[in-house]
Amino acid sequence: MARAKTAGIPRHFRTAEAAGRFWDTHDLADYWDQTEPASVSFHLQRQSHLFAVEPRPARELHAVAAARGVSPETIANPWLRERLAHESGARRRRAKPRAAA
Repeated sequence: MARAKTAGIPRHFRTAEAAGRFWDTHDLADYWDQTEPASVSFHLQRQSHLFAVEPRPARELHAVAAARGVSPETIANPWLRERLAHESGARRRRAKPRAAA
């Protein structure tokens, strides 16, 4: 069965989500002859920090991540943020001067 002729690739998308929706429903192979080389540059601001983790918690973290279908970093980062926020709040509460009686 012959494929229907495709319309052109939109020149601009309003949002990244709109571009994503377009390419989620269109096959790049149908548009390949309309593409052209592009020069792209960007600055990644994400940094990695390495910490030693004991074997047992590392195995458990990997198991939880695998069960959820995500990376260990995806699990560990929110857990660390949550715990650090808790610790930060506790530290602020301890540092508050008490009112004189």
